[in-house]
Amino acid sequence: MTDAITLQTLSGAAILPHLDAVAALRIAVFRDWPYLYAGSAAYEREYLAAYAASADSVVVLARDGDAVVGASTGIPLAQDSAEFQQPFHERGIEPARVFYCGESVLLPAYRGRGLGHAFFDAREAHARRLGGFDFTAFAAVDRDAADPRRPAGHRDNDAFWTKRGYVRQPGMTMRLHWNENGVGEVEHPLTFWLRPLDEETNA
Repeated sequence: MTDAITLQTLSGAAILPHLDAVAALRIAVFRDWPYLYAGSAAYEREYLAAYAASADSVVVLARDGDAVVGASTGIPLAQDSAEFQQPFHERGIEPARVFYCGESVLLPAYRGRGLGHAFFDAREAHARRLGGFDFTAFAAVDRDAADPRRPAGHRDNDAFWTKRGYVRQPGMTMRLHWNENGVGEVEHPLTFWLRPLDEETNA
């Protein structure tokens, strides 16, 4: 990671002053493939308020000087909504044993500098400090590889996630609705990736 970028790890109410910055990042980054998300600041503030309300949450900010150029979130799965927990119940995994890595968003100019690994390192370390978790997990939207909206030369993150020790779990899929650019509200499938928390990361 370049020396010019600093990381700040926050939990609970300490997140509140940064909600607007993180919301703006999420809207900007998720507008692109594969999420194609037409977000609103009002919805984002409501979504992120759940992290500020949890003493066990984590938000990792990447800063270039005073500017927030990236953010990564996490929360105990048992504190997330029923849609996120249901695939774990169906697989026989107790949500209380899972720390959910929500999402990482980073402006394009700052990618390729090791911040993706730094975000995972920080969230996994936070889960270990809390204790009581067997897994870390996240969910990624499923898109057809032949979708004509897929940018030419786009590289998925699968290889990066696999290198981190995460394994995609076919069948552990939830469905969420969001407004898609030029389409409106659409249901989207997202499949979970899991990693045992006590395994060493081969990064």
